[in-house]
Amino acid sequence: MNTMTTEQKVNLLGLDREAMEAFFVELGEKPFRARQMLQWIHQNGVHDFEAMTNISKALRQRLMDIAEIRAPEVVMDQHSEDGTHKWLLRLDDGQCIETVFIPERDRGTLCISSQVGCALDCTFCSTARQGFNRNLSVAEIIGQLWVARQQLQPEIGKSRIVTNVVMMGMGEPLLNFDNAVSAMKLMLDDLGYGLSKRRVTLSTSGVVPAMDRLRDVLDVALAVSLHAPNDELRNELVPLNRKYPIAELMAACKRYLGAQSHRMRVTIEYVMLEGVNDQPEHARQLIRLLQDLPAKVNLIPFNPFPETRYKRSSPQAIQRFRDMLQAAGLNTITRKTRGDDIDAACGQLAGKVVDRSRRELHFARIEQGVSR
Repeated sequence: MNTMTTEQKVNLLGLDREAMEAFFVELGEKPFRARQMLQWIHQNGVHDFEAMTNISKALRQRLMDIAEIRAPEVVMDQHSEDGTHKWLLRLDDGQCIETVFIPERDRGTLCISSQVGCALDCTFCSTARQGFNRNLSVAEIIGQLWVARQQLQPEIGKSRIVTNVVMMGMGEPLLNFDNAVSAMKLMLDDLGYGLSKRRVTLSTSGVVPAMDRLRDVLDVALAVSLHAPNDELRNELVPLNRKYPIAELMAACKRYLGAQSHRMRVTIEYVMLEGVNDQPEHARQLIRLLQDLPAKVNLIPFNPFPETRYKRSSPQAIQRFRDMLQAAGLNTITRKTRGDDIDAACGQLAGKVVDRSRRELHFARIEQGVSR
């Protein structure tokens, strides 16, 4: 440890309780030092070792030599008229991600990214058009929550204003499994952010093996980006469906719910696309699909982005769709669109991503009706 260079410093922001204890034990310190450090970093928002007054001066000096507490850099903080915040955060390699905070009367929800870009080319999502660069580290994932609290506390004056976290930002969190899980452990840890299991939600497009793995290692709420009630349409909207079709996805949802007695239901996310998936027949198919799955359905008005070929369903079509689902006994709500004026709504977290997959060119060809 003593031979570490500046470039090799350990970023303590990314260590969960188990990893933090191992770090201090390796230094020859007692495990309780991990408790102190977690509280300083995540509960008190401290990044300067000199300010950690219950740690000896000698240990503080040693930590300054070998470790650091470094979060992503805030490049831009956009404020929506409805109170929504969107932060553009720069990472060490110059890549940028976006994080969104949505305030409501009784809660504050933070939407966190797990990847730089996304490897799943869902055709209605602006993030997908940017291609995929890399997974985020634990420090870069939990750092979004750390930064949000730092940014919001002076404005609102409540250290726990972020009451809910949803892993619904850029990327597919189950394709960055280990780092996403470690970050969520910090969110749940009483020495970290102390969030309730029901207030941390992971959203997936349906990576079935990872859903089963998650079921066995962590207890958080699950949301599934379904967006279509049959395989033919979902193959088009969510190409991952070709690998894990709807029947396999629904079976995985049931297994996930069955693993813990208090897991009451899965949230089904369904973006409303005019003339694509919003017809009465689609509603009837969705009713049949969900009839034996404890679920809540979120109908999401599509948020257009430049050059997309999709349009938002009309309010009348969304209302008709919701009424049909509710009449069939499905708990269904229409998500209120937030942050439109700062492109912060669902599906608009494009960020600034290096398009290594040339997906932007691929989509442009599709729009022009040119095959590959």
